[in-house]
Amino acid sequence: MNISIPIFGGDSFLAKLPKDILDASSFSVELISDFNQAVSRILVTPPDVILVQGSWNGSMELCHWLKEQTTLSWIYCILIEDTPQLLALKNTSGEDWELERTSLALQQGADAYIWSVEQRGEESRQEEMASHRLLLAHLNVGLRKAQKYRELIKKNDFLSVIALADSLTELKNRRALESDLPNQIQKARSQGTPLSLIILDVDYFKKVNDTHGHLVGDRLLQLLCCRLRHNLRFQDTPFRYGGEEFVIILPNTNCDEAYAVANRLNSIISKEPFAINNKLSLNATISLGTSCLQAEDDAKGVSLLQRADRHLLTAKATGRDRVVGCTSLSLHHIPHRQTASFFS
Repeated sequence: MNISIPIFGGDSFLAKLPKDILDASSFSVELISDFNQAVSRILVTPPDVILVQGSWNGSMELCHWLKEQTTLSWIYCILIEDTPQLLALKNTSGEDWELERTSLALQQGADAYIWSVEQRGEESRQEEMASHRLLLAHLNVGLRKAQKYRELIKKNDFLSVIALADSLTELKNRRALESDLPNQIQKARSQGTPLSLIILDVDYFKKVNDTHGHLVGDRLLQLLCCRLRHNLRFQDTPFRYGGEEFVIILPNTNCDEAYAVANRLNSIISKEPFAINNKLSLNATISLGTSCLQAEDDAKGVSLLQRADRHLLTAKATGRDRVVGCTSLSLHHIPHRQTASFFS
């Protein structure tokens, strides 16, 4: 993998860097001399490591800016001090001054502070070689740090997906709904588009578990969810709300359309048995309640859910296997076999 290393400084500084960096096939060196250009480059394509010329205008500002970017905390900033006045002071001052200067650079945002060496004889060449080895060592430290950080982010993303998914049905779970629904409500209100949802429940599911066992019940839920997913638009999001109860968010969908979708899903679920295995097929029906976003609904979607849930309870109380919901005309109770043309 070719690693891009931005270098903030000038041409003369670039020429003094170790050949191990300039000539390495695994590194791609990019010289940037303008502060704003460097910031833009980092924001667009964050590097793992950046080398900064200490005497270049804006060097400490860039280190300090990087330190303030919490989302870019893995970038390893190596500040190479080549300011003539400071190099002269280093040669004439004691260790305490050098340590104080290094401490100041690290506090201001650098992850590593390395002194440049001017060649003035054999001793200087040895110091320069030692400085180059130190630079390469810090470069490897920065690359290891970045790799560990990216691995951690990848693991965290994976754990987040697991935390928001239902392992049985592979739908999003209730925790995901509590996060997604407020976002959908905010989006609908900001764009001035309708938003609806459906709550559905599998009828007499307890009887399936009591008669055939929980493994059969689990398989029925898996097959039912698969049938639901295949009959929704890509922007519609189904969730397992709990047990045999599910919620479907329908963006850009008004009351009448949500009612039609629910009626269609009701028909799809009941029209043919679910093949549990080679020997067992089960008929299943669902009851559904719909609701659409109103101006008075709260931002979290609690009232929107409660309204759909009340309609679901009405559907179950009036015979199950049906849809109850608000449309632009009235509150409807429609038997499951009435057809609907929405998305057909």
